[in-house]
Amino acid sequence: MAALWTLSLLLSACLFWPACLALNPPAELPQPHNLPPSLGANSSDGGLSVDLPMPLRVFSVDYNHVQAPFEIVLWIMLASLAKLGFHWSGRVPAVVPESCLLIMVGLLVGGVIYGVRHSAPPTLSADAFFLFLLPPIVLDAGYFLPGKLFFENLGTILWYAVLGTLWNVLGIGLSLYGVCLLAPSSLGDISLLHCLLFGSLIAAVDPVAVLSVFQEMHVNDQLHILVFGESLLNDAVTVVLYKLFESFLRLPSVSGLDVLLGGCRVLVVGLGGLFVGLFFGLVAALTSRFTSRAQVIAPLFVFLYSYLSYLTSEMLHLSGIMAIVTCAVTMKQYVEANVSERSKTSIQYFLKMWSSVSETLIFVFLGVSTIQDVHMWSWPFVCSTLLLCLIWRATGVLLLTAVVNKLRRNTVTFRDQFIIAYGGLRGAICFSLVFLIDDFPKKRLFITTTIVVILFTVFVQGMTIKPLVELLDVKRKKRALPTVSEEIHSRLIDHLLAGIEDVVGYWGQHYWKDKFEQFNKKYLRRFLIREDHQAPSSILRVYQELERRDQRGDEEAPPLVDPRSHSRPLLPEEMDSIRRILSRNLQNFNNKTPAYSRHTLHQDATMDRTRKPLHRHQSLGERYTFNTQGEDGEFSGSRRGRAGLSRSHTVCSMSPRPVLQDSSVLAAPSQSRGLVDPKSSAVRKEQISSQHQAPDGRAPKKQLSFVLESEKQQ
Repeated sequence: MAALWTLSLLLSACLFWPACLALNPPAELPQPHNLPPSLGANSSDGGLSVDLPMPLRVFSVDYNHVQAPFEIVLWIMLASLAKLGFHWSGRVPAVVPESCLLIMVGLLVGGVIYGVRHSAPPTLSADAFFLFLLPPIVLDAGYFLPGKLFFENLGTILWYAVLGTLWNVLGIGLSLYGVCLLAPSSLGDISLLHCLLFGSLIAAVDPVAVLSVFQEMHVNDQLHILVFGESLLNDAVTVVLYKLFESFLRLPSVSGLDVLLGGCRVLVVGLGGLFVGLFFGLVAALTSRFTSRAQVIAPLFVFLYSYLSYLTSEMLHLSGIMAIVTCAVTMKQYVEANVSERSKTSIQYFLKMWSSVSETLIFVFLGVSTIQDVHMWSWPFVCSTLLLCLIWRATGVLLLTAVVNKLRRNTVTFRDQFIIAYGGLRGAICFSLVFLIDDFPKKRLFITTTIVVILFTVFVQGMTIKPLVELLDVKRKKRALPTVSEEIHSRLIDHLLAGIEDVVGYWGQHYWKDKFEQFNKKYLRRFLIREDHQAPSSILRVYQELERRDQRGDEEAPPLVDPRSHSRPLLPEEMDSIRRILSRNLQNFNNKTPAYSRHTLHQDATMDRTRKPLHRHQSLGERYTFNTQGEDGEFSGSRRGRAGLSRSHTVCSMSPRPVLQDSSVLAAPSQSRGLVDPKSSAVRKEQISSQHQAPDGRAPKKQLSFVLESEKQQ
């Protein structure tokens, strides 16, 4: 690990050393005098300019030619080595979140650059963040979004994202304006619109910081989707409100009509981004249908159409975040049905790599950009902002949850509410927005306050949220992948609830979900998926998906509790042991199992025999109970096994072909019900004896059968 940190420091030295050389250009060469006219030419000012012949150089350096890509590669290498060193740092990842350590690396690199150059280090521009670093993170979050959980909790997520964001923006903005009125000497030049503008950017919950913390804790699915969905859609709302208040500041005066038009603009921006993403998602799905002869470029369309939807929305001043999330959710099921398994793996790992690099660069640049000369400090404003962010988010979550719990079947518990309120981490979204504010006297104060809030939420809240989750005993995520049986029963319950809603005339989420599934199966899948890739049934699609997840080992899925549950090839010595056990059991069957006939039936039925238990191999993971009833000569075996998709075992059984029963046994059920007929009993006995008697009077042969069957669930 020390070698990794040393290499990181060397890379940071490489970052600022060329810049230091660029600050001191070499001195100009002395101009030669008394040169012949043939070596000179007239310059633009009428003087004589000399073109000296350049000597041949064996070695030369031209840093300006490769400066931009060279520095980009060095920054990515520095961030990647910092992340690699974090995961090799022993017990540090269990205590400190990854985002905290990356910010610390950025602070260290920024301090080194500032100490050498004696000037502020390079900052992350807003255009670079919104156009190049944010789209991969949002695309990865939208493409791997758990669709069922998201749409089941969509109402609650929108409730938190829209009304909760408005609550925080207005509450923080109006409260800060009151603080400014109480301190007119130092904060009197901050207007109401400036406070609302600052409230809109400081209320942005960063999905990058939230995901980096919540994925490490493996909280339950409902809590994770509520926090993640709220932070994802919260950014779209805050960016729209930020641009709205920014346009209000540029107006000479704001009237009631302007406020009404601003509300309409919010709806247009949000819905416009939704429709743009839907359009590009369907086009991407349709394009992937014709990639059967060029599977190599199939993953490329996923990235191109997603990024194109984001850029188109930004060009039209719509919500780019909404567009790229909608595009990813729309095209996922159709693209994965059209492309090959290798293309699916390429899409998965490229998205993960792209988003991880972007996330790492964001946190490193966040630390680097903190080392600046533009800070302005005000204790009342900074402390009030930090306190108001906590108060307004907590009250908003409590009030909104109290209302939404009356409409939900699975209510949000108080522990989950506390984690939702405490998990409002700020990050690079608000940091990038604060630099876009037009210059005014207190802009540096806004920048300083934003940095303090980010560092407090990421370090203090990010480092203490995991112990709080363990202290409050918050429900964690299921520690195993779902089986086919669970998926089938889940779909059965969904269809049952949809039928109940249809019968009672209630149009709930299951009703609309069932209608969409019918429309999707009847029109969209036939139009967007190739005919040779149409699965014959939904159960088969579930099985294929679970098999795919089991083979590739999803990184998002937590590790199983019992590592032995994974299937593995049997060793040669294990196979030999199984063969010996099966041979011994077959011999015991052959020696201990009697042959029945009508002459020996009554005699054998009165004998009491004890059987030696059969040997079994422990690695097969089954339990066999073998019981023998001597009075009727019948033996039965009950098998119990664990659930599995692809594992199978061979069950060796020996059973006599005739299954004979005594007349007393056959008549027992009838006697218990009081319906005994002696004649019918005698006739039944004669029929059984005549049917199972061997043609030559000898005992019937025993039948040996090997049955290959899947393990049965307990």
